[in-house]
Amino acid sequence: MNMKLRLIVMNFLEFAAWGAYLTSMGAYLARVGLGIDIGNYYAIQGIVSIFMPAIMGIIADRWVQAQRLLSFCHFMAAVFMGVAAWVGLSAGDAGVNGTALFWAYSLSVAFYMPTLALSNSVSYTALDHAGLDTVKAFPPIRVFGTIGFICAMWFVDFSGFQNTPYQFVVSALLSVCLSLYALTLPSCPVGRDSSKQSVLEALGLKAFTLFRDKKMAFFFVFSFLLGVSLQITNGYANPYIQSFGAYEGFEGLYFVEHSNVLISLSQISETLCILLIPFFLKRYGIKIVMLISMLAWVGRFGFFGLGNPGTGVWLFILSCIVYGVAFDFFNVSGSLFVDKETDLSIRSSAQGLFMVMTNGLGATIGSLSAKEVINHFVFTNPADTTFMSLEGWRTSWFIFAGYALVVAIAFAILFEYKHVRED
Repeated sequence: MNMKLRLIVMNFLEFAAWGAYLTSMGAYLARVGLGIDIGNYYAIQGIVSIFMPAIMGIIADRWVQAQRLLSFCHFMAAVFMGVAAWVGLSAGDAGVNGTALFWAYSLSVAFYMPTLALSNSVSYTALDHAGLDTVKAFPPIRVFGTIGFICAMWFVDFSGFQNTPYQFVVSALLSVCLSLYALTLPSCPVGRDSSKQSVLEALGLKAFTLFRDKKMAFFFVFSFLLGVSLQITNGYANPYIQSFGAYEGFEGLYFVEHSNVLISLSQISETLCILLIPFFLKRYGIKIVMLISMLAWVGRFGFFGLGNPGTGVWLFILSCIVYGVAFDFFNVSGSLFVDKETDLSIRSSAQGLFMVMTNGLGATIGSLSAKEVINHFVFTNPADTTFMSLEGWRTSWFIFAGYALVVAIAFAILFEYKHVRED
């Protein structure tokens, strides 16, 4: 099979396993009375990303081939996601054991989150061995990851699973498929020669020396600040849109009933924006690309606050369109930038560090902060956690938009990077 096609299949399955629950889990939790805990579920993704991607990156750089480690992680993620599904299904619509569900889910994402960086390492290594330019070749391949995410979202929505634990079953099955498929991927080299290694190298911590470089230090700091925004709409967009159904004039509207379909427009936008990355990176450089992403996050949150699923649905759609720029111009471009700025010997560790700063520290603080904001303004009736205030939602989205704007202004002033334009 053609190398690009093999990597396309890997990326499709990688993100389909995530898309099966990432945008719909919040709606399920709200339905079973766990709405005030939504932030905890998205925060745990960030918490495990603080250390698991780095640990797995070190193991992949030094001892276990990345494609084999990718297989193992997906297998373990599938096992624990299956347990989470069992907990939810055995309880039905009421009386879900929140503690058991949370810990099964937490263990699953502890093994899933490192696979985002590992799959990048596998892709970059395979493309290098094939003599291909990663900046040009990887984005079109990565597009199919987003397509996989969309397909899983649509399947979960149209099958009626978006408010049920069956979404966890779908994710587990997809992870099993990738666990098996990863064993067929090309071998990734590991560094076994330890005769002349420093202490940092022996511990697999050399990637942290990147903070000695002022440019890279600022890049990682702002990656963390931007990472704060990553999981907010994943956790709260679905219950927000569905909450309109409790208000006169919005009952039974298509996008209230099929909120995952509306949200999937964000991922459709991603597929187009990924293809723009090589042009923007080569022509304008990482600073302009990251700044565009930050401003797009302002629009993402602001349009959500202004829109509704009725006459204002066009604002929701506009929010989804700018999401592609917000996410890809940061996440994919940042990963490519790290790959180009680091030595091959610490490739997996450096990708793991990028994950720590974004999906780890950033997403954790972002999810917990968003939880406090939304629980304060939205879930205003402690006795009924299924009640949601529309005005509270709007206030929350505007607060998030203001934060993204402040980060963008600071980045424009403080981050120094001289780009050599490539035509």
